[in-house]
Amino acid sequence: MGNPPDLAKGIDWAITHRAKIVSISFSASEDRLLKDAIERAIAADVVVVAGVGNAPKDKRVAYPARQPGVLAVGGVDRDGNHAAISTTGPEVMLSAPAVDILSIGPSQTYRTASGTSDATAIVAGAVALVRAKFPQLSAPEVIRRLTLTAQDRGAPGRDDEYGYGVLDIVKALTAEIPPASPSVSPSAAATPRDGQGSSNVSVVIGVGMAALVVVLIAVVQGVVRSRRRRYR
Repeated sequence: MGNPPDLAKGIDWAITHRAKIVSISFSASEDRLLKDAIERAIAADVVVVAGVGNAPKDKRVAYPARQPGVLAVGGVDRDGNHAAISTTGPEVMLSAPAVDILSIGPSQTYRTASGTSDATAIVAGAVALVRAKFPQLSAPEVIRRLTLTAQDRGAPGRDDEYGYGVLDIVKALTAEIPPASPSVSPSAAATPRDGQGSSNVSVVIGVGMAALVVVLIAVVQGVVRSRRRRYR
């Protein structure tokens, strides 16, 4: 569980240092300071990415993933199906691999872990790649590109398990996306896809994790490391 005041300070630090992405791989209790900090980040054109939480501990989409404007990330398994560990709900926007993900643990050794915190890190890497290739895109436009190019799974269109679908990094970087109507929000503009694109989840994992290595992301977790609890 993250400490809301410390997390808010971390987000403000990221804004001050002109970060364009904030990745939040843990939950926190709802707090006015934290809510205001996230709103300031969104107003500053920062893409705020957060994990939806892990079942059965989390009974609903965790905070701050459920705050409006946050890119809420759910998880899929090795076959690209909804991961049982991933919390579901109307706030889920995008899904990414969340089962048996290779990462570096607290002891600086490699490990495998499962949870939406890992999916969040992968999506944050994808956001970094999109912002690097399309620097003219605003934060809402980046989110729109990711949701429109996602592989639609489950019920057609957005659903409570997958959101708008499973992250497709290659398509997000290469697809031609029509401009959004000024009167339509980025999330509302996302429509059911044709299901085409890479279906190899391992490609998503490899490219996403590589992005995390080569792109500098403002990692809010570092500010609150002593008090956080990762999703597991």
